[in-house]
Amino acid sequence: LNKEKVELSDFENAKDKVFMGPERKSMIMSEQEKRNTAVHEAGHALVGRMLPGCDPVHKVTIIPRGQALGLTWSLPKEDRINLYKKKLMDQLCMSLGGRLAEELMFGEMSSGAANDIEQASKLARAMVCRWGMSEKLGPLAFGSSDGEVFLGRDFASKPDYSEDTAKSIDAEVRGIVMGAYERAKKILVEHMESLKRIAEALVEYETIDAADLEVLIQGGQLTRTKPAPRVIAPPKEEKKNRRILDALDGIPKMEPEKA
Repeated sequence: LNKEKVELSDFENAKDKVFMGPERKSMIMSEQEKRNTAVHEAGHALVGRMLPGCDPVHKVTIIPRGQALGLTWSLPKEDRINLYKKKLMDQLCMSLGGRLAEELMFGEMSSGAANDIEQASKLARAMVCRWGMSEKLGPLAFGSSDGEVFLGRDFASKPDYSEDTAKSIDAEVRGIVMGAYERAKKILVEHMESLKRIAEALVEYETIDAADLEVLIQGGQLTRTKPAPRVIAPPKEEKKNRRILDALDGIPKMEPEKA
C-alpha cells in the first residue's frame, strides 16, 4: 500500500486474515444474497450477545472469507479448560441463531446453515455419548473413543450398545438440539427490532464490532463513516488473459503488404 508507517488498521486486517481466512475479493454476491447473509450473521450475533454462556462477540462480517459468506467471531474472556453443560447449551443456541433468523425474517430456509447444523449435531451427540450430560441416559459413555487407524476397521466395528440404546441416544440428541432451537427462537422473536437493526447495519457497513453491536441492541444507529465500496478483483483466469492482452498491445503491429 506504499505506507510510510504501519497503522492499527493494518494489524487488525492481518488478524482478521489469520483467524477468519483471506478475503475472497473475486466473490460477487447479489443484493439478495448479501441481505440473507446479513440476517443470518445478525441472528448468530444477537443470540450470542443475549446468552451469558456464549463467548463475547468480537466482530461480525458479511465479507466473504475462506469458505464462508459471512462470519460471527467470538473471543473467550479467559483460557478454557473444561466444558460445562450450561455453556454448551448456550453455544448450541448461538449456532442455530442464523438459521432461525432467516426463517423468521424471510419465511424460508437455505443451505447456508449447513455447517451450523452439522456442528450443533456433533456437539449435542458428544454431550450425550462422550461427556455423560444426558439426564435420561446418565453418566455413561457410548461408543469407542479410540481413533480408527484403517478405514476398514471403521466399517467392521460394531457399537458397544444395543439398538434400543441407539434409539434413545438419537432421541436425546434431537431433544437437546430442538430445545436449543426453541430457546434461540424465543430470543430472536423478543428482540426482533434489534435483529433488523443489526442486519441493516451489516448491509451498510459490511463489518461491525462489539461496540457497534451494543449500540444497535440498545436501539441506536451507527453514525461512523461508511466504508468505501469493495473493489472486486477479477478471477485468476481473467487476470491472466488481461496480462496477455496488455503484452500484445506493446508489440508493434505489422502493416499488411501492398500488392
